[in-house]
Amino acid sequence: MNQGPNRLFDEFAKLMTDAAGAAQGMKKEAETAFRAQAEKFLSDMDLVKRDDFEAVREMAANARNENESLKNQIDALEQRISSLEKPKSAPKRASSRATKK
Repeated sequence: MNQGPNRLFDEFAKLMTDAAGAAQGMKKEAETAFRAQAEKFLSDMDLVKRDDFEAVREMAANARNENESLKNQIDALEQRISSLEKPKSAPKRASSRATKK
């Protein structure tokens, strides 16, 4: 009879181990189900992934830089055109009075 209480403790320990394993399994299943629902919710919201966002952000920054460069080139060309279009000082004409007699 000496093994009676030890056997009871062994069975109780086995039961607790099984319960802990079952609880851990349930936790994994709950996490998987939650993750699946969260992914479904996010995909329904039509959100952008981080990688895609970063790529578009970089493209926009490059476009802004290119636009700034092109603006500077246009400004330089406009200044050059305006300097070429400035009227040169025209020679003075003889007054019409001086030519009349």
